[in-house]
Amino acid sequence: MIASNIFRLIGSLFTDFLFLPFNWLRLQVATADLGWWLSNGVNWFFSLILIVLLWYWLNESKKFLKEGTEDRA
Repeated sequence: MIASNIFRLIGSLFTDFLFLPFNWLRLQVATADLGWWLSNGVNWFFSLILIVLLWYWLNESKKFLKEGTEDRA
């Protein structure tokens, strides 16, 4: 009983709250020309975040390699 309530709560959280921006975006794509640009803007935003994080990770890795603290097991 408790486990099924937890899974219902998780399902409700995603369908009622976290997916609302995506439902709005889906309706915008269907009704306006702006929707295509908006959809691609979301993709570019996430791609930019990925590139920044990858750049940070590579710089940190290079720093540890230069210091000789890299794990070489």
